[in-house]
Amino acid sequence: MKRYVYMFSILTGAMLLTGCGEDNNEAADTEGAPDEIVMGFVPTTDSDEIASTVEPLAERLSEILDRPVEGTVMTSFSALVEAMGNGQAHIGFLPAFGYVQGNEEYGIEVMLKSERDGADSYRAQYVVRADSGLETLEDLEGTQWTFPDVASPAGYLFPAAHIGEEIDGVQDAETEFFSGVLEAGSHDNALIAVMEGEMDVATTYEDAREVILDDYPDAMEDLTVIDYTDDIPNDTISIMPELDEGLADDIKEAFLQFNEEEEMIQIMNDVYRWDAIVEAEDSDYDIVRETYEAFRDEIDVDDL
Repeated sequence: MKRYVYMFSILTGAMLLTGCGEDNNEAADTEGAPDEIVMGFVPTTDSDEIASTVEPLAERLSEILDRPVEGTVMTSFSALVEAMGNGQAHIGFLPAFGYVQGNEEYGIEVMLKSERDGADSYRAQYVVRADSGLETLEDLEGTQWTFPDVASPAGYLFPAAHIGEEIDGVQDAETEFFSGVLEAGSHDNALIAVMEGEMDVATTYEDAREVILDDYPDAMEDLTVIDYTDDIPNDTISIMPELDEGLADDIKEAFLQFNEEEEMIQIMNDVYRWDAIVEAEDSDYDIVRETYEAFRDEIDVDDL
């Protein structure tokens, strides 16, 4: 089935990582204890906006660690994974799938994860128009499905796996359950496609409807959630492999200290909707590994 892209553009204007050129490899430094720490972010909104928002976060981290810290916004999570794997970024704010990919390919280590509304996990949701007459997962058979992208745990991976588990005889939701699909490029674009009547159902993280309220004030009433997937572990703060153990411990304690600093947590909330920072373990992401393995052949990480 041909998959179309809706309102999607890669943020080629994102800040590129300093230290990627031959003359700037000092950012990576040696022996896992760099003189300057590069902290990478994945764009969720305008890259320049994220870059300016996280400046105080980098400055505060620099004060605590007693060395310069640079906050850099990459074009995608795969670009950040590559930078961390190559020693050009030391800290990465990676989503669950990005962490699993990075751990598998480069041994990237998870250190911390986000907490939202008191939970360190979230669910994917199935969203339809309230006036659509669609009420259950079974009702979605033959409808038009839109999702952010195939590498999104909440947008695609977990819903596709969930449908395969809940609907008898369905092994490929795209080709066997839905009549058409549209890759929207982001959670808000997927919701807008349903809001505007262009698609029947969107799968997003819970509750992404809040993101479009500025443009669609009635979204919470006009769009309704008819089902949810199992829990998905929250996004991470991960570190490059072979980072000096003492420095890694200092970085971890610095981020945990931010829980007591209102301004720092507000920055994390502004950027990624984090309410708190909590400790994480690699095993927390086993469920993401299992889901990724089921859809590995569908995901071209080089295109992300």
